[in-house]
Amino acid sequence: MIRKIKAKVLLSHVKQPDDWFGLKYNMNLYRGCQHRCIYCDSRSACYQVDGFDSEILVKENAIDLLRKELASKRVRGTIGTGSMNDPYMPVEKDVKLTGRALAVIAQFRFPVHVMTKSDLVLRDLDLLERISQVYATVSFTITCADDELGQKLEPGAALVSERFRAMQILAERGIRTGVTMMPILPFIEDHEENVRRIVELAAAHGASYIIPWFGMSLRDRQRAYYFARLDELFPGLKEKYQRTFGDQYGCTSPNARRLETVFEDLCYRYGIATCIEPYRQVEAEQMNLF
Repeated sequence: MIRKIKAKVLLSHVKQPDDWFGLKYNMNLYRGCQHRCIYCDSRSACYQVDGFDSEILVKENAIDLLRKELASKRVRGTIGTGSMNDPYMPVEKDVKLTGRALAVIAQFRFPVHVMTKSDLVLRDLDLLERISQVYATVSFTITCADDELGQKLEPGAALVSERFRAMQILAERGIRTGVTMMPILPFIEDHEENVRRIVELAAAHGASYIIPWFGMSLRDRQRAYYFARLDELFPGLKEKYQRTFGDQYGCTSPNARRLETVFEDLCYRYGIATCIEPYRQVEAEQMNLF
């Protein structure tokens, strides 16, 4: 179900410093998400998004708000999109809020960081090229290298192979792109072969960085949802989670230390950064009158 709403504010300030994603502002054009990733923390009660998978709320006044808010910003900083939902989920094909928002961002010459699991981002390639004259980066969330497993974990998202192909096209057009390799699900994705293959494919498809997290978060509603999916997809694994993590919010893989070593060695070999290069505003040069 898709329903239109009016938002009061569009851009929120990100707590500084943001060492992971390099953001100053965060932008969510929708509420809810159609990708139905079994691990998504945005289902948690603290975010107050009821019907997260079943109802998509479209902020119909988002573009007017964005134009007004950018005009009033005294500090230029990176606008991130993709934290609470995917800006390129299927509804975007028709509504085109993300595409229209990028056009406004390009007009105001603000930097942007797009985070997605969709190759639909290629539709806005020309806009991203314009924004990249200031700063633009596109991160593809990739937690496993296998299409079949990916479809189980992220049933509404583009295939992993489609994301890698989109990454290569972006890189070939000179747009900074990379991977958010998170979450790495304990006992499902936290093995050396998976991490190694993600890094190799990222290198082959033009990634300039990979941001890792060898674990996941679990709390309240999301825990219940995730455990129900584990019972369907991986019978018996829920009990292993309960024995290992109890009621912990942050569930770090028992293999994290070994995986970090493997990951860092591979990134060094392929010349891939393990953090994102943030936007830095260039001060206008003062003319010398003499």
